[in-house]
Formats: sequence, C-alpha cells, structure tokens
Amino acid sequence: MSPVRLDLTARLCEELGLFAQDDVVVVNPPVASDEELATVHDMGYVQAVRHAGEHPDDADQRFGIGTEDDPAFVGMHEASARIVGGTLAVTKDVWTGRARHGVNFCGGMHHAMPDRAAGFCIYNDASVAIEWLLAQGVERIAYIDIDVHHGDGVERCHWNDPRVMTCSIHETGRVLFPGTGFPGDIGGPDAMGTAVNVALPPGTGDAAWLRALHASIVPLVRAFNPQVLITQQGCDSHFQDPLAHLAISVDAQRQAMEALHRLSHELCDGRWIALGGGGYEVVEVVPRSWTHLTGIASHHPIRLDTEIPLAWNAYVRERYDVPGPTVMNDGVAEGGVVWWRGWESGYNPEDPVDRAVMATREALFPLYGLDVWFD
Repeated sequence: MSPVRLDLTARLCEELGLFAQDDVVVVNPPVASDEELATVHDMGYVQAVRHAGEHPDDADQRFGIGTEDDPAFVGMHEASARIVGGTLAVTKDVWTGRARHGVNFCGGMHHAMPDRAAGFCIYNDASVAIEWLLAQGVERIAYIDIDVHHGDGVERCHWNDPRVMTCSIHETGRVLFPGTGFPGDIGGPDAMGTAVNVALPPGTGDAAWLRALHASIVPLVRAFNPQVLITQQGCDSHFQDPLAHLAISVDAQRQAMEALHRLSHELCDGRWIALGGGGYEVVEVVPRSWTHLTGIASHHPIRLDTEIPLAWNAYVRERYDVPGPTVMNDGVAEGGVVWWRGWESGYNPEDPVDRAVMATREALFPLYGLDVWFD
C-alpha cells in the first residue's frame, strides 16, 4: 500500500494530459468528520485510530491497528479520513449532478470493518459513501468490486440492507485473504440476494475472468436496476502482482473498466463513483491501470498502444532507481480488444471457472427470475 503507487498514478495522469482537460476537476478533499465516519464506524474505533496516529507505539491491537497488516503511523487518522473525504466529495458531486463520474483511486479500502482495521484498510470509504447516498433517499445502490481479494468489509457493512447490492469477483477465499466470499453468501435475512460473490480458482486468465464478470455480476446488477453505481478497481488481479494468483493483464482490466462505465450509463444515467483498492506491483501495474480508469471515467480514454511519456519514466528512474513500463498495455489485446466467450456459448462443467460462475448463478439467479442456463 505504499504511497508510491498513488504518486506515480497521479504523475502519469498528469503527463498524459488527463488533469489538464477542461472538463476534468482535481479535488483536494477535506478530512472526513467524525460524524461522517460514525455512519459506518464505531466511535471507540475512530478514537483508537486517532490515538494511534498521535502515539504509534501505543496502538491498541484489539482494533487491528499496530499490526503487521495495519501498522500505526503518525497522522494515521487524518490520512485515512482524508481518503474517505475524497470518496465522499466525488460521491456528492455525482449524486447532485455537478459531475457525471467521479474517481478516487486513493480509495477503495474495502476490508475495513465498523470496529477494526483489516487488510491494509483503516476506514471504509465506499461504505461511508453508500451510507451518505442512502441518507439522501437513494433506494438502490450497486457496489461492484473487481479487486483480487473479496470485498468483505463493504459486504459486511451492508449485509442486511436490501437497498444495497454488493458484488465481488475475486480469487477464492480457500487460498487467499480474507478467506471469505463464497457463492452461498447471498445476504442477510432481510436482504437475500443482495450479496453476490464469484470465487475464482487460482490461475484464472483474461478471457475466463471477463466471461465470469459478464456471466454473473452484470446480469444480476441489471436485474437489481440501481440508481448509482460504485465500483472498486483493485488491480492486484494482475499476473505480476506479488500477493495473489490470478493472471489478468492491464488490457483486460481496462476492458472491465469500460464495461462498468457502460453499465453506469445503461442503468444509472451515468452516476458512477470509481475507486482504487489493492495493487502491489506499484511501478509496473498500478499507475497504468488506474490511469486507464481515470481516462475512461473522464471520457478521455487512453489507447492501449499509447507510449508512456519519457518524463514519467525519467522520474521513476531518478526517484526509485528502477525501470518503468514503456507502453500502456501488456500486448494481450488484439485490435484493442481481449476476446472472451459469452455464456450463450454454453456451460462447460469441466472448466473450473465455469463451475465457479454456475455456483453463483445457481445461488442467485432464481431470486431475480433469471435462468441459470440462458440469461
């Protein structure tokens, strides 16, 4: 979770001219207030985070802080609450119509729980944004998480709320943190069918990943018909990421982002809040993936074959003493497209990815009047 990845993403966006577009506004967000955080988080936990940020050596590990995954550091509360402030800022602008789409690639802290930190995440910015939208009277919100890890914190915060559909496509919890997110996890007693989990086997590649996304989450979100779409674009599904075992290219990640963008226009009149998330190959992968996200959301998409500016790579070498990527793709897409088979091509029970998709479809499709074989 090194801030290097945010610095390099912002610099790449700037070098490619995204921040200079007349219709793009870069926001310097405030620190979220305790009242805003309290819509999701217990105040005892917030106070513990604030104390840890003032006295890192005295962090209370009962709250998950001061641990290997979530070490305490000076300014911990302010830095983490500013991430929430950023997601709230773009959410408010999107809902009130001041912006068509909003991006906070610093956000997407999807593992944070109401009463504790987890998985590098302190405050759950997506859930705070969802609660703000609900307070405005929004009746249906869809959250789609394509991070390689299960979006457990967001799911848990809204587990029993029928107004919120949480969707996560991730590497199976049988082999990867946080060990949750199975097809049978479909929501609380008052919200059955509003938790969607697609648990993929290790080694899943581009075509199978895109097939799984379109054969499970997309039709269910269409059936739910949300008014607002919030998405989390953790790019740790990449084949170079050191913490997981999927084999996804930047090319396919970009294609998934384009699909989510189209879905926001199809269902939500374009109301789309796009967040970052995980991603631990901080030079080669994260800056390219989230720059593509920013380009798509700003309606100034960056072509896959775009060469990375020399000035950006010079900065990488000077600042971090490593070579950076030279082009915005991984060379996988043909003609700018990664090919994948739609579900209409048929179910293959010998394919472990198809079996994972079918498990999700069987758990949820009947609740929405959808056919597990054909819809």
